[in-house]
Amino acid sequence: MIRRIKKLLMYFFYRRKFNGLHRSSFIADYRMLSPRYIRVGKGCIIWYNCRVEGVRTYNQMVYEPLIVLEDGVKIQQNCHITCAKSIVIGQNTCISANVTITDINHQYQNINEAVEKQNLEVKSVAIGADCKVYNGAVILPGVTIGKHCVIGANSVVVRNIPDYCVAVGAPAKIIKRYDFESKTWKKTDYNGNFIGD
Repeated sequence: MIRRIKKLLMYFFYRRKFNGLHRSSFIADYRMLSPRYIRVGKGCIIWYNCRVEGVRTYNQMVYEPLIVLEDGVKIQQNCHITCAKSIVIGQNTCISANVTITDINHQYQNINEAVEKQNLEVKSVAIGADCKVYNGAVILPGVTIGKHCVIGANSVVVRNIPDYCVAVGAPAKIIKRYDFESKTWKKTDYNGNFIGD
């Protein structure tokens, strides 16, 4: 009952501030939130101490950030999501605790200037529906993760992962993929090609 009341109060407080916010979603106490650049679908949850930030300006450059949480997305505590272009998380995907997702890289080429002060390089990120991203994983700019994928704990995803794959490691590599012929999950090489029997 208390959570339902808190959810309603949160909805009425935030509904005009967000790019879009479904009344069935719940946002707990957060670390940093820029609702103007966030669209939240039906039944989403953002748990405690999350930073979900759209970066509008940096080094006098202007960006058009949009973070989309499709229906049923769950973001657990202490997650760090920063966006200057586009981050889309597909429906029913769960982002576990302490995960970082960003479409931003700081350039570093100029050795006479601190990395943090150099211009941003931005590339969109997309995570498909029905995925699970485990604790401590990092999803870097330009990455697309397909539908029904599992990203292992503490993995660093630097390249695209196709649908129905399990990827682990730093950098993340595919170790299993669903085989629709045998209707089983099979071991793969790092490129997702089936190996063994």
